[in-house]
Formats: sequence, C-alpha cells, structure tokens
Amino acid sequence: MPPRSAPPDDSEAIASYRQAAPSTPLLPNVRAPRATLAAALGLGVLAEVLLDRPLWGVSFPLVVTALLGTLVLLGGRESWQRARPNAWLAAPLLVISGFVAVRASSWLLALNLLTSAALLLLLTHFWAAGRVQRLGLLGYPLVALSATFRGLLYPPALVRDSVDLRAAREHAPRLLPFARGVLIALPVLLVFCVLLQSADAAFAGAMNRLFDVDVWTLFGSAIGRALGVGFSACVAAAALGHALRRRRGQERGEAEAAPAVPRLGLTEALTLILGVDALFLVFAGFQVAYLFIGGASSPAEGYTYAEYARRGFFELLLVSMMTLGLVMALARWTRRESPLAQGAFRVGATLMVALTVVIVASAVKRMTLYEDAFGYTRLRLFTHVFMFALGAVLTWRAVTLWWRPERFAIGAFVTALGAVVAVNAVNPDALIVRLNIARATDSSGPDVSYLSGLSSDAVPELVRDTAPAQGWRTGLLLQYKERLPAEGSWPEWNLAHARARHALQGAGALGHQQ
Repeated sequence: MPPRSAPPDDSEAIASYRQAAPSTPLLPNVRAPRATLAAALGLGVLAEVLLDRPLWGVSFPLVVTALLGTLVLLGGRESWQRARPNAWLAAPLLVISGFVAVRASSWLLALNLLTSAALLLLLTHFWAAGRVQRLGLLGYPLVALSATFRGLLYPPALVRDSVDLRAAREHAPRLLPFARGVLIALPVLLVFCVLLQSADAAFAGAMNRLFDVDVWTLFGSAIGRALGVGFSACVAAAALGHALRRRRGQERGEAEAAPAVPRLGLTEALTLILGVDALFLVFAGFQVAYLFIGGASSPAEGYTYAEYARRGFFELLLVSMMTLGLVMALARWTRRESPLAQGAFRVGATLMVALTVVIVASAVKRMTLYEDAFGYTRLRLFTHVFMFALGAVLTWRAVTLWWRPERFAIGAFVTALGAVVAVNAVNPDALIVRLNIARATDSSGPDVSYLSGLSSDAVPELVRDTAPAQGWRTGLLLQYKERLPAEGSWPEWNLAHARARHALQGAGALGHQQ
C-alpha cells in the first residue's frame, strides 16, 4: 500500500481558503481589524448604555471623548504623528459636544449635534493625512460626504477581516438535515397538539397559557438593545476604520488646490467691480443717513419704520451673500498679469467688500429696529449671530485679497465654529427673556405665550428679580415646573435643567419636591 500523506497544516489550509475566497474589491483594507472590531463593539455597548435615554446630558460628550481616546490608542505613535497637524479639530469637537450637557434649547441641541458630526467627519478624514487648511470652501462638504459614504464600507470590511467564515461554511451542510427535520416536524406537532388539547382540559389550559405569553415583552427590550448596540458599533467602526485607513493615492487636503486658469480680462472685471462699487456707495449713503445719522423716520409713505425694517432685511442679506460669492469668483477667474493690475483689482474688490459690510450693518440695524417693535425670538437672535459671522467672513475676505488668499476657506470655517460657540455662550432663551421683559412697558408684560415655549435655559433669568405684582411670572413658572424633566440618572444630567430646578425651588415653585 502506498504511504498515507501527512495531514495538511491548518495555517496553510486557512491561507488557501482565503486565497480561494471571493474577493471584495469594493471593501477597503483595515489595519488591526480584530482590535478595531473589538473597540467598535465596546463603543457600541457604551453608547447604548449612555445614550438610550429620554434626555442626553453628560452622556454625549462622554461618548465623544471615549471615541477620540479609542482612536488615539488604536492608532499608536505613527498614526498620531500623521494626525497631529489636524488634532486641533478635537478641541472644538469636545467643546461643542460638551454644550449638549450645558444647554437645554432644542435649537441649540440640533445645532450642537450637527456641528459635532461635521467635526467628527473632518477629524476622521484628516487623521490619516493631509491638512484641513488646504481645503477650499467646497472641500468641506465634499470631505464630509466622502467620509460618510466611505465609512459605510468599514463595518463589513472589519467583519470580513476579523471573522473566519470557513468553519461556518464547512458546517453549513450538516445543518441542512436538521432544518429539514424541523420543517417536517412542525405540522405533525401542530396536529397532535390540537388533538391533545381537545382530549384534556388541563393540558389545553397549559398550552393556552404558553401561547398567551407576550414574546415581545420578554425579548423586545433585549432585541432593541442589541439593535442599538449594533447601530452604534457600526458608527464607531466607520469612524475608526476611516480614520485608520490605508490610503490609496492622493486625497483631498494633501496638497494645495491648483489655481484656476484665469478666463476673464482685467478690464471686464474692473468694469463690473467699479459699477457695483458705485451702486453700493450710493445705497450705503442712504442707509447711513436714514439708519445711523437721521431720526429713523419712515422713508416711504404708508410704511411704519418696523415694516420698513422687515421689508428690506432679507433682500440686504441676500445681496451681501451674493457679493461675497461674486468677489470670490472674480478673484479666482480674473487675469492679473502685472503688479499694477493686481493692485487695481485688490483695491476695487476691497472697496466692494467694505461697502458690503456697511450693507450687513444696515441689515443688522433693521433687524434691531424690528425686534424693538415686535420683540425678540430665537430665529431673530440666530439671525443676528449669522449676520455678525457673515460680516467677519467678509472682513476676512478683504484681508485675504492682500495676504494668503488660499487661507480664506479655513478662516471662514473657524468663523462658523466661533459662531456656534458664541450662540451657545449667549444662551438665546435667557437673553430673550431678559430683553423682552426689559422692553415691556405696560402691566400686561411681555408676550407670555412665546416665553412659555422656551426651554429650561430661560428659567433662572425668569426667576431673577421676581416682583409679587407680576402675576404673569407666576403662571410661567408653574408651566416650566410642569415641563421640567424629573431628575434622572447621572448620564442625563444637564446644567440647564439643574439650574432651572434650583431656581424654581428658590422661588418656591417646586416647594419641597426633589
């Protein structure tokens, strides 16, 4: 008999299986897939435990901090060396995510969550390489979209590289007879069960009690938590996998964008610029005369000043945004072949930006007059912050016309982050209460119906300097007391709710309730 061959080595068998396995060219390669998958599952469990609650408080910044810490630990020193130039993005991410535990306004919650998501997408993209300051204005949304869609490929890639499906495929044929046996047994068991129930009342009662069990009540919570862990783990796997990815070729932000080929002549561009400058100069003169120097009387027959302010605000805002786009387009496409041409273009464009800042100031003044007439709301305060941010971006555009034009986009991005931080620091709901109470001159007080719809951020300001004669305050405090969330577990702790509870207790609205 011929000698029997030695059994094949397991490592060789696994290697041959992986070579024979169908390739997945769409899925990326992952570094340390098992460690990354374990970390993603751990973050999924943590997120489910902390975030599966009626309210998000300190839980959200804790999850963000855990994700960043895991990213640093998994990447190691080599990854940190590549990520260090863009690591400053973690600072605004931690600050803005932390405001989720500070403010209670639903508007601020949505703004903080969206901003945190955008910062996390940028951070994961630039963790591998590149510089965020090299992006153009369109680069920011494109990087966010790219990171989102590419991140979706990493959860299946991690499973592919971490879990050996060879054993499952080998044992799958053995399970088929068992599955066929179950399918054959089910109808037979059903017939016998019906007959035996008819034969014995005690057995029938036991079977009825068995079938009356609500399976969803028993297992629904566990299934829901498992789905929540799976979803959170997929999000964590997408973020970790994309941040620690193996790069293929050059990506956005690894090199400065190539300058556009100028296509517009200097004469044509200066004609447009000077024409717009002349129009804006005349308009700015009227605005300064009416809004900043004159007596603020109605400039047109049949209009009150409040109507005049409301009528022109959005038009001026649109003009300001269009002018910013026009200056950017002209700076990109205009030929400037000599120092004299460059200087003439810069002077004309700078004058256009300066006059546009005057138009923005006019819009701000109009909004202020409208608020004086009709009161302050969240939308109007958010619009104020947006206009100040737009004025800052326009000023930065004027600076970059003369110095480092390629840095305009990063300046606009930092301004947007500053606006998000500023609107959180201002605390709009508390400011609305203070300003609307201050402008109320009659005994009926401010617009109580609007104030009653604000968040817990407004309560400390409402309680401050309470006068017994002002009955509308008492009614408002009772409404806030009814809406105030009960004290939950520590992950739901929120500074605004804690301050509101303390203020209501101090005012006697909560009595001795905890």
